[in-house]
Amino acid sequence: MKMAKNPRLFLPIALAVAWLLAGVFAPRATAASQTTATAIEGGLTCQCGCQQTVSGCNHEGCGSKAEMQAMAEKEVASGKDSAGILQDFVLRYGTQVLATPPPNGFNLMVWILPVVGGIMGLTLVVLLVRRWRQAPAAGSAEPGTVDPQALAEVEEEMKHLG
Repeated sequence: MKMAKNPRLFLPIALAVAWLLAGVFAPRATAASQTTATAIEGGLTCQCGCQQTVSGCNHEGCGSKAEMQAMAEKEVASGKDSAGILQDFVLRYGTQVLATPPPNGFNLMVWILPVVGGIMGLTLVVLLVRRWRQAPAAGSAEPGTVDPQALAEVEEEMKHLG
């Protein structure tokens, strides 16, 4: 990609990347920062193999769900914050217990690659469309010039159809 040829593209792309990366690395403070057992359960993957969150597991009598719900309620009742509770679950079950991977290490690619791929794809589409608009088709005739013999054949065919 030739940025020196078209510097107007650089600033919007750089701003979009900065904005998207700021969203990835921003602290996740929300109005619902109160620690509740259901909020914790929504961020954890049930370990029964259903690949759903603990609050969304629909297996009747799921032992893993019941155990994780009890642990979350116990931790919330003891006054721990959500980060501490999630850390306890990670220590017990490993990082696969988290419904969303933490944005660090190798897992950071899960957050960055879709953004980078989207920006690169959009840039490629814009550049290709610009190139197609500028480049005339090879061997194309000037507008308004039509082969008289071909025109006569088309008119004759139209008379037979109509």
